[in-house]
Amino acid sequence: MNRALLFSPVLSLLFAHAEGAAAERPTRARQPNPAFASIEDEPGLPRVLLLGDSISIAYTIPTRELLQGKANVHRPADNCGFTAKGLENLDKWLGDKPWDVIHFNWGLHDLKFLDAQGKLASPESGTKVASLEQYRANLEQIVERLEKTGAKLIWASTTPVPEGAEGRIPGDEANYNAVAKEVMDAHGVAIDDLWAFASPRLKEIQREANVHFTEEGSQALAEQVAGSILRVLGNSAQ
Repeated sequence: MNRALLFSPVLSLLFAHAEGAAAERPTRARQPNPAFASIEDEPGLPRVLLLGDSISIAYTIPTRELLQGKANVHRPADNCGFTAKGLENLDKWLGDKPWDVIHFNWGLHDLKFLDAQGKLASPESGTKVASLEQYRANLEQIVERLEKTGAKLIWASTTPVPEGAEGRIPGDEANYNAVAKEVMDAHGVAIDDLWAFASPRLKEIQREANVHFTEEGSQALAEQVAGSILRVLGNSAQ
């Protein structure tokens, strides 16, 4: 994609670390994540694309099941990571087929801190992947590209960072969500407020001292996501 990305100093390290790790990793049989499996569209149903990190990967299958017979739910065979990675890969993930709805999120990987080896680090010793300024600029470009698809867009707010979560500042997602809301409001993008949905029930659905959710938590998020998709699809999904 021919566009200027705003990089923090840690991003080139992050990309290099990922490439180096892949080169050094021994070849071995791995079970592919079932959320990454390609699906065959059921004719006549709207096409939905989920974009996001491991939080969205975990709610992909239950969302697909909830929308069975109502929508064809796809996602990239990848963790969409941080916004700069999103910009680099967006054309590939969008492909050449039309989308009716795109439900998307970036945030948890932008606000994390990494050390010189590209591993999670404390805020005191690490470098944040993307400043709020970088995050805003990258999100603007992402939304502009998604708008060109003609799909109905749904932004999913970033879910809570709890106390004890490694490599992140608890509550820092609120700052990134505030920036994202300004961007989405300016573009008229609908917001699926997963943060507001998850916050009152974290003890029941989120792992302790971890940004990830339990299986039951991912199911609960999927119900919220599926509902937001059905609302924007309206009568076409009935």
